[in-house]
Amino acid sequence: MVEIKTPEQIAKMRAAGLVVAAMHAACRKAAVPGATTKDLDEVAAKVLADHGAKPNFLGYGGFPGNICTSVNDVVVHGIPDRETVLESGDIISIDAGAIVDGWHGDAAITVFVGEGHSPEVHELSRVTEESMWAGIAAMRKGNRLVDISKAIEGYIRRQPRPASGRYGIIEDYGGHGIGSQMHMDPHLLNYVDRRRGRGPKLVPGMCLAIEPMVSLGTAKTHVLEDEWTVKTNDGTWSCHWEHSVALTEQGPLVLTAPDGGRAKLAEYGITTAPDPLD
Repeated sequence: MVEIKTPEQIAKMRAAGLVVAAMHAACRKAAVPGATTKDLDEVAAKVLADHGAKPNFLGYGGFPGNICTSVNDVVVHGIPDRETVLESGDIISIDAGAIVDGWHGDAAITVFVGEGHSPEVHELSRVTEESMWAGIAAMRKGNRLVDISKAIEGYIRRQPRPASGRYGIIEDYGGHGIGSQMHMDPHLLNYVDRRRGRGPKLVPGMCLAIEPMVSLGTAKTHVLEDEWTVKTNDGTWSCHWEHSVALTEQGPLVLTAPDGGRAKLAEYGITTAPDPLD
């Protein structure tokens, strides 16, 4: 069953989303050469405490961190620790979540650590982020879930191919419903799988976490012995971008973007819903 939210519940999710945005802003500043991924986790924990919010990652299925910190060829679910020291030239996906009054926010950014990144890696991040926004723009009343998948995959496939030959759209992980829990129905693929059909219609009150994960090579992944860390099978680097989005009667609202998604969605000719917290 897909959970449909009331305007009041969406307002609480917006509050949680703004905490996630604050976590990202603080972690982005802290992601410098010499910092450990545990340092970033502690920065995120402080933001949560300062806002009176709870982490939704910590303890989820036994996960030991407040955030996921995924470096270079780690796609998702990297565990923060003291041993992983960031170096200039690294990239890191910071996946963060927060709970406010029982309602969840979830988003991810990819951060460039220091200097020395190749144009190919910069382009990988750009393509991944822009494919997310193409998916968000497809979250319209009357569309179906597959229209979001089609928009994400279509954007990626229209881009010039990297030197490695093809962008890998990660197959084993995707977006999801979000609300009173972090992971809910429906599961959202970042590519079109005709065996799954068109999926449910998009209606006001539906909230989705839209999160493409793209590599410079394979779409295949494996999980390490810690039972969390997901890496690409061929060792190519990957990027991960995510926002939580609510569909309202007035249009979409990007719950985890400081401006509600107003600036980016304007590029698609879309007016975002009014911010319930303004």
